[in-house]
Amino acid sequence: MTIKIDGKALADEIVQRVANDVSIFKQEHSIAPGLAVVLIGEDSASAVYVRNKVRRAEQAGLRSIEHYLSADATQQELEDLIDDLNKDHLVHGILVQLPLPAHLSENRVIEAISPVKDVDGFHPENVGRLVAGQAALTPCTPLGCMIMLKRLLPDLSGKHAVVLGRSNIVGKPMANLLLQANCTVTVVHSRTQNIESLCRTADILVAAVGQPLLVKESWVKPQAVVIDVGINSVLVEGKRKLVGDVDYNTVFSKVSAITPVPGGVGPMTIACLMQNTLKAAQFQLGMSLA
Repeated sequence: MTIKIDGKALADEIVQRVANDVSIFKQEHSIAPGLAVVLIGEDSASAVYVRNKVRRAEQAGLRSIEHYLSADATQQELEDLIDDLNKDHLVHGILVQLPLPAHLSENRVIEAISPVKDVDGFHPENVGRLVAGQAALTPCTPLGCMIMLKRLLPDLSGKHAVVLGRSNIVGKPMANLLLQANCTVTVVHSRTQNIESLCRTADILVAAVGQPLLVKESWVKPQAVVIDVGINSVLVEGKRKLVGDVDYNTVFSKVSAITPVPGGVGPMTIACLMQNTLKAAQFQLGMSLA
C-alpha cells in the first residue's frame, strides 16, 4: 500500500517543537529569535510565500520583521538594508525572498548576508561547510526532504538516490545531504542522456526541475520513494491548479511512498526555516550549530 507522505502534519510537529524550544530560549536570554524577511517588488507568488512564513514564525514564537522594497529598488539600497540587518543584534536570521527583479544580482545579495544569519543556507560559506560534511545552516527545502526521508526510512545507507535537477537551492545540496546519509547518489539534469532509465534505477527519486508532470509512471522503479519538490501552476479546464514535477496520479500506485503537491515538501520548507532561525539564534549566543 502506497504511503502518502503528509508534509503538513510533519511540518506542524516541527513548528511545535521549535515553539517549545523558543519558549526556553526566551526564558534564558530574555529575547525572541528574530527573523527578518525582505520582499522586493510585488510578485504575487512571493507575497504569498512571505505571508506564510510570517504566519509560521508567529506560531513558532519567533519575532518576525518584514521589509518591503519597491520593484525598482537599487542594488545599493538592498545591500544597505542587509548591512543594517547584519548589525542588528535582535535579528538572528535574514531571508531575502527570491527571485529578485532582473536588475538585481542574487549572488551579491546572498554573499552580503552574514553567514551566521543566512537561514536560507545559500551563502558560499554555508555551502562549503555542507559539502565538507561540517555543521552548517542547511538550505530549507533539501533539509525538509531529508527529514521526511529519515522519518520513513531511518537507515538510508546503500540506497540509490537519483536527484533530478542540479540547482544551487535544491539539487546540489540535496545530493550532498544524501551522500552524508551514505546513499549512492546520481544527479541528472538537462544535459544527461537516458534520464528516464537512470530515474528508473532509483530507490529514492527526488524531482526538482520545475517541469509540471514530467516524471511519469514509466520513470519510476516499483516500490521507490518519490519526493516531489516541484510546485507548478498549470491551467486545467480554465482553472489554475498546483501540480508537481511528478505525475502523481499515474505514479502513486507503483511506488511505496510519495509526497503530494501541495501538502508535501512546501510546508516542510517553511518549517525548516523556523528551525534554522532558532538554530542561528542559538549559535549567535554561543551554542553549537551541530
